[in-house]
Amino acid sequence: MAWFKRTQKGIQTATEDKKDVPKGLWYKSPTGKIVDAEQLEKNFYVSPEDGYHVRIGSKEYFEILFDDNKFKELDKNLSSKDPLKFEDKKKYVDRLKEAEEKTNLKDAVRTAVGKSNGNDLVIACMDFAFIGGSMGSVVGEKIARAADYSLEHKIPFMIISKSGGARMMEAALSLMQLAKTSAKLAQLADAKIPYISLCTDPTTGGTTASFAMLGDINIAEPGALIGFAGPRVVRDTTGKELPEGFQTSEFLLEHGFLDFITPRQELKQKINLYLDLILNRPLPN
Repeated sequence: MAWFKRTQKGIQTATEDKKDVPKGLWYKSPTGKIVDAEQLEKNFYVSPEDGYHVRIGSKEYFEILFDDNKFKELDKNLSSKDPLKFEDKKKYVDRLKEAEEKTNLKDAVRTAVGKSNGNDLVIACMDFAFIGGSMGSVVGEKIARAADYSLEHKIPFMIISKSGGARMMEAALSLMQLAKTSAKLAQLADAKIPYISLCTDPTTGGTTASFAMLGDINIAEPGALIGFAGPRVVRDTTGKELPEGFQTSEFLLEHGFLDFITPRQELKQKINLYLDLILNRPLPN
């Protein structure tokens, strides 16, 4: 009975001897499925129980897409300034400093070049953890420079979008990035260098209104939220109930905004198959 009843009373455990369950051992998906964190990582951060694609950042996408996770990061030290001296509940410079310390990132996008299935590929990947993946001057400049690198070296270009939209703290300077990045992508098109756009959860606002929908091929992950304004804003503005699945990648595919949806486990294979076909490269055996 000692298993069910204490044989001694008044047992005390010193605070330093108490054991806490380490954080991050388990992940709970929005549908309530519990997944072992290590198993989740091995499954490309996709819940094996329900197929839910967990939000990940540039670190994880580079691991998935670049061979042996080897790449050269481009313009890694570019960081945002505060030309407007913007301040709301806190100063913009303080927000930037806080975001850098929290995420160990310089801004909301990282750009890199490396081998993917043995072929060169330039990738610009957004990080939602940095101020909601918002697009400011640095995001636009790094994407533009990555496009220039692709143009100069004749290497296919890919952007992985994950963003809440334009960065309000930079006002019109942020909106200018829509035109700048679009112009660079037009140069790639003129040079017949492929550009792939991958929309992940969420892809909204100014990113959707510019580079996220300008790919030679536009693809998305399953279940991603993709749109300009959020569903609540659209519903309140139109005064109408929205159709089921509105602004999901599946809804956009059905209505012709996407070319295909690919699970993260197949992403590297599908992207390289497309590039092999469009560039007339030999297909792998």
